[in-house]
Amino acid sequence: MEKTDISLREMYKWILEGYLLTNSDHSLYEAQQFSKELIKKNISPEEMVNLHVAVVQDFIPNLAQEIVATNKLLLEVMVGYGQEHLSLKDRQKKIDSEFAVAAKMQQQLLPKVIPFNETLEIGIKSVAAHLVSGDYYHFNEENEGYLGVAVADIIGKGIPAALCMSMIKYAMDSLTDQCLQPSALLENLNRVVEQNISSNMFITMIYGLYDLDNHLFYYSGAGHEHGFYYQASSNQFFDLTTKGLVLGVTKKAKFQEYKRNVEKGDLLILLSDGVTECQSESGFLERIEVTKLIKKYLHLPAQEIVENVYIEIERIQSFQLKDDFTLMIIRRV
Repeated sequence: MEKTDISLREMYKWILEGYLLTNSDHSLYEAQQFSKELIKKNISPEEMVNLHVAVVQDFIPNLAQEIVATNKLLLEVMVGYGQEHLSLKDRQKKIDSEFAVAAKMQQQLLPKVIPFNETLEIGIKSVAAHLVSGDYYHFNEENEGYLGVAVADIIGKGIPAALCMSMIKYAMDSLTDQCLQPSALLENLNRVVEQNISSNMFITMIYGLYDLDNHLFYYSGAGHEHGFYYQASSNQFFDLTTKGLVLGVTKKAKFQEYKRNVEKGDLLILLSDGVTECQSESGFLERIEVTKLIKKYLHLPAQEIVENVYIEIERIQSFQLKDDFTLMIIRRV
């Protein structure tokens, strides 16, 4: 028991004595708390068995030989178990390290700055539910007079999603340089995805091209969660409904294109299903509830709107996101 200091021994002796005297649930609870101390101090299973045997012998010096023999057998079992446990911990550390690298890579793939334009106000909030996200967003302002925007959701998480995201990012950079209309861009991107990712992975996306001179928004969707359009003149929200298969199903997929005229004060809202499918103890949040949250903060700048909506949705889920959250708001000013 080299790693087991006297304080642990005395603590366990006190817990065991209390349980033997009272047989109470409180002692069982204290035993559970004691196990956390063992983990903190990196005590192995066989060391804990040794500790238990030593403390029991303090209480009962003349244990029956049969009991002593069973303790020896249990100790041998725990030696093998402890070695396997350490091996699993080492493997978990390696996996955690790989996920940390993937998460860092993802952050480098996302846009570093929000585009600036005198006629638009843009807010973006993207938060992973776990270490590695399946959500991706994109801005492109390389073509004068136009702003390209996208929100995507990779169906499939973890490191494969991170690798897939890198492919999407570089494909988008190449395609958006050509200033393609949304339907044509998704068709080209779909062929890239279909040829380069496994059959059990798919990507949903909504892509829009904003005409900065005429304030027209052209958009297409590939199986993605519908966005919203807020019309300031009527104080109403409308769905940005799209039709189209998720990317990667078939190389022959076609995507329908839509157009919106954007007036001053209007909002374009793109999001992932982690926003509209927020789950609380009472069930899923309805889409209309999301629009109510956005309307609650309409008086704020776009970035503050997305920040506050995120805080509200995080609170609804008891501060534990069930799915990746991405919300983009574009307001004409």
